[in-house]
Amino acid sequence: MNKSILVIIPARSGSKRLPKKNVSVLGDVPLVAHSIAYAQSHPDLADAVYVTTNDPEVKAIAVAHAAQVVDRPEELCGDTATTVSALKHVLETIDCACEYVVLLQPTNPLRPKALLADALDAFFERGCDSLMTVSRTHQKLGKIVNERFEPFNYTMGQRSQDLEPLYYENGLLYICKASLILNDTILGTHNLPYIVDHPYATVDIDTEEDFRYAEYVLKNSKKK
Repeated sequence: MNKSILVIIPARSGSKRLPKKNVSVLGDVPLVAHSIAYAQSHPDLADAVYVTTNDPEVKAIAVAHAAQVVDRPEELCGDTATTVSALKHVLETIDCACEYVVLLQPTNPLRPKALLADALDAFFERGCDSLMTVSRTHQKLGKIVNERFEPFNYTMGQRSQDLEPLYYENGLLYICKASLILNDTILGTHNLPYIVDHPYATVDIDTEEDFRYAEYVLKNSKKK
């Protein structure tokens, strides 16, 4: 591809809703290792794989899986710390020129095999600043105001198949120019929403229930 592309996986400690989340074992593999293995399965696309963490267990797993590790400062690890601050710290720490960054979140451990290659192709073909993966929701959404339900994307009695298409950010992966991160953002003005229709897009682990659902999807879905 002749592009300088780094994969960065942010995996700090301190999850409150699911303690030790990033090192929990999903399908015989620690959660963070799924994203490492996914990146490493595309050696022709990514020049290096970095894990940024303040967790000794995550660091040990990353080293065992042959990923590079950047020790994240504690001031970038609190509940209010942003993902872009962790990515920026990696770029400013490593001795490596980089044009593009692929962000893989460990909380989205399952990804279609061809997703990274297909998303990169779309990213470069469109000349984008950034790319985010999205999926369509088929739910009838609304809000509650003064104890009354007000439909948002439909009218009462409307058929589900007639809903206006709405999409949600599924978190499977992000691609952006490194220059954006150095300017404290991930999504640029020319941001491509890349649609993913796959059971893996429904997996985003923050709670014990999410984790059990991921186990179910991993067990029952064919990897594509």
